[in-house]
Amino acid sequence: MEKENLAIISNEKTQFDGKNYFCDNIDMKSIPEGLSKDFEIELFVRKSKLVRTSHKINLNNIVISSGIIAYILKVLKTINLNKKYLIISLSPYSFIICLLLFLLRKKVFVYLRSDGYQEYKYYSKFFGPIIYHFMFSLVSWKSELIACRSHLLKGKKGEIVSPSQINENWFDNRKSPDLSKIKLLYVGRIRVEKGIFSLLQILKKVKLDFTITIINPEKFHDKKLENEKVNIVHFEKNHEAIMEIYDQHNIFVLPSYTEGHPQVLDESLSRLRPVIIFPEISYVKRNKEGVLVAERNSESLSNKINFIMNNYKNIQEKITNNKFPNKKLFLNEMTKIIMEKKYD
Repeated sequence: MEKENLAIISNEKTQFDGKNYFCDNIDMKSIPEGLSKDFEIELFVRKSKLVRTSHKINLNNIVISSGIIAYILKVLKTINLNKKYLIISLSPYSFIICLLLFLLRKKVFVYLRSDGYQEYKYYSKFFGPIIYHFMFSLVSWKSELIACRSHLLKGKKGEIVSPSQINENWFDNRKSPDLSKIKLLYVGRIRVEKGIFSLLQILKKVKLDFTITIINPEKFHDKKLENEKVNIVHFEKNHEAIMEIYDQHNIFVLPSYTEGHPQVLDESLSRLRPVIIFPEISYVKRNKEGVLVAERNSESLSNKINFIMNNYKNIQEKITNNKFPNKKLFLNEMTKIIMEKKYD
């Protein structure tokens, strides 16, 4: 059976080294590669000026552009080959492409991975949400929305999926934690909206014997953030290799101000490592065991850390009752949604 063509539009900055394409966001590797089993994929990305080596994208048809005009022209060049387009995340780039595709009467799917209203506050507290609302309102009018959580749809009609990088390997050979010292872990980009700067300021006031490792998918970071307690590591191995890093630590901290469906939370719990979050994203806890909410201050964070360390085995036993999404199911959900929506 001949595969249907699907173009994927991404705002992700990608490096081309003359032979291969690399990105820092695991979703921008796993989603196009996963969907390529059922679709002929054409992936459109932005050219990065920085070196990015975290994830090699294994696709044959990748189109890279250095500016919005070049991006539009390259989309137009192949417009007759594709009837369906998947926009991953809503940004000014993808918004402009969306409007163009609407005019050309293409079937457009927009996958929302996070709350843009909250994220855009960190660009401009007043104008950010207004700009995002304008883009979201126009895009939701004509596109098919897909979201990782229902609240991201803001009352609009759309499909809900459960993103995940987890497979059966995540539940095998789980290591016993070393509880002789508090070993905190954060996996994610070093960005203001991710709350990592806030966390580091709080940890300066925590009077506990601890270390924290920050796994940064981006190659560069401010070296001034590191000290005897803070270690920042650029991770560029196969994603499953990160299981060893979870196993080497005993508490995962997710300090974000906004999240959609944080996959790192499920990854940590799958390795039986408790997670601490803050009130702004308390909704991501759902009914999962092993997720504790601390106030965004040193006293509350210290109390949660001590509670976990003193009750570790009991918390781990409760974590085993959790149910987790998996990568295969997520990709099947995305495939089904895109296949079943016919071109008008």
